[in-house]
Parts: sequence; structure tokens; C-alpha cells
Amino acid sequence: MLKNKLNTMKTIFEYANVSQSDRLESYAQEKLDHLATKYSFIIRGDVFLKKENRSDDTGHVCGIRLSAPGPRLYASSDEKNFEESIAETVRDLEDQLQKRKDKMKTY
Repeated sequence: MLKNKLNTMKTIFEYANVSQSDRLESYAQEKLDHLATKYSFIIRGDVFLKKENRSDDTGHVCGIRLSAPGPRLYASSDEKNFEESIAETVRDLEDQLQKRKDKMKTY
């Protein structure tokens, strides 16, 4: 049985002040695959994970840049752990993608 690989987007991960993590990459990829399924016009995702030293509990920063028709989409968040940061960033991107999709329908 052949799987449809047409809407598989390329994802690139970059790390700053944190070690590479297969677990985080899998989690982020799962979230991005969900977006790519819903919004097939996404071409590529760049995921930036950075640990900042802070006096409070935050400092786990996730930024995601998506390449799609039109200007690139970008969102980032700073949470207590990378899972929360990734999830919040993907929620922000989903809002932006829905707006982009609505604009595309009007033309």
C-alpha cells in the first residue's frame, strides 16, 4: 500500500543553548504535520529552540517560521518547558494560517 507523500513538508530544526532532542523534534514534527494536513499550501517549517537563562521559570523559547505562498509566517513563545512553548507557537501559527487561507479564498 502506497502512502500519499505529496503534502509532506520539509522541517529544519535549529538549537541554541540546548542539546538536540529527538523527542522534541518528534513532538514538533507531529504538531507541524497536523498543520500541513489542514493547510496543504505549507512548503517548509523552520523550528528554532533556544534556552535562555531567566530568574523566573520561563526561558524555553520556540520560534517557528513557515514558508507558504505570500509572506513567511512566524510565531514564537516563551514558556516553562519546550512542549508548552511548541504547542503555543503552533496555536499562534494556526490562527495566522486560517487568516491566510481565508484571504486566499477571496481571490
